[in-house]
Amino acid sequence: MLRSLLVCACTASLICPLSASGQDFDIQRFFGTAMDAGRSGLAEKTKPVDARPASLGEIVVTVIKAEGVETKSKPAEPGDMVVRNRCEQTGNEEYLVKAATFARRYGAPLTDADQGGWRAYKPTGAPTRFVVLKADEGPYTFTAPWGETQVARPGDVIAQDPSNPADTYRIAAAAFLCTYAITKTPTSSGS
Repeated sequence: MLRSLLVCACTASLICPLSASGQDFDIQRFFGTAMDAGRSGLAEKTKPVDARPASLGEIVVTVIKAEGVETKSKPAEPGDMVVRNRCEQTGNEEYLVKAATFARRYGAPLTDADQGGWRAYKPTGAPTRFVVLKADEGPYTFTAPWGETQVARPGDVIAQDPSNPADTYRIAAAAFLCTYAITKTPTSSGS
């Protein structure tokens, strides 16, 4: 059922115009309220990814197919990695992952580096809390933990690191469907 909700809402979010929304939307408060209402579940990223070391100072612009620019990273620091999802539906988007986070979420490489420095990695199964935005929720504009503006549209997922509630961000509906497996469904749809 959750999968069909995400697919329907994702389709709607791709054609839904953005309404005016302020920068002051409190995404963490929204997440807490949704969690209290039983709308949060747990998921793990399961689909293998490709990653390469980021160049010092590199800025990674994440582009979601059919949506455009999702976000832009801060300049890369030593040990940071550029991760590329294996998800044709979203255009195999790339994003920057901090060194400490990468080690915890992806572990050791599965392959040798190719000519571009890319290696295959399997996610470690770190749990992620999630809430699916309902059809009447959003678009919400907020500041992601890395300081860039994100827009969450109906059907998108608001994700949160259970060990760090400040790490709350948007995952495009199609990217979530393609790369995550739900391990605990929400107890309520919040309807």
